[in-house]
Amino acid sequence: MIDHPAPRRSRFVVISLLLATVAAGLASRRYPDWQPDFVARYAGDTLWAAMVFWGLALLRPHGRTPVLGGWALAIAFADEFTQLYRAPWIDAVRATRLGALALGQGFLWSDLWCYAAGVTLAAGIDWALAREGRGQPER
Repeated sequence: MIDHPAPRRSRFVVISLLLATVAAGLASRRYPDWQPDFVARYAGDTLWAAMVFWGLALLRPHGRTPVLGGWALAIAFADEFTQLYRAPWIDAVRATRLGALALGQGFLWSDLWCYAAGVTLAAGIDWALAREGRGQPER
């Protein structure tokens, strides 16, 4: 196993990526007619998982990219599997707009692929920024 030093992420860069990801995800849900069907169907879940990665990167700015990716994927998968649980109280939360965005509405195997793609995309961006020295705070 290669031991890479933990990146030094700029909070400004991570917050910018987080906000851009949230904006793109909300736009993908708000304007599905403006996108190809494939994008409209899968972009929201893919970007949701990327958002989880950026949220973790914000909380753990010195965390290693693969570790953050693993945790982001675990959180996203756990969220999806909780959708198999049906109870009136959680269904009431899921019936709200914010609840549906955060918790989803129903289990789909395809969402697991979207989450893997979203985390991979965010981790790839994070890795590329760290490799080029971008996203690091000024010294």
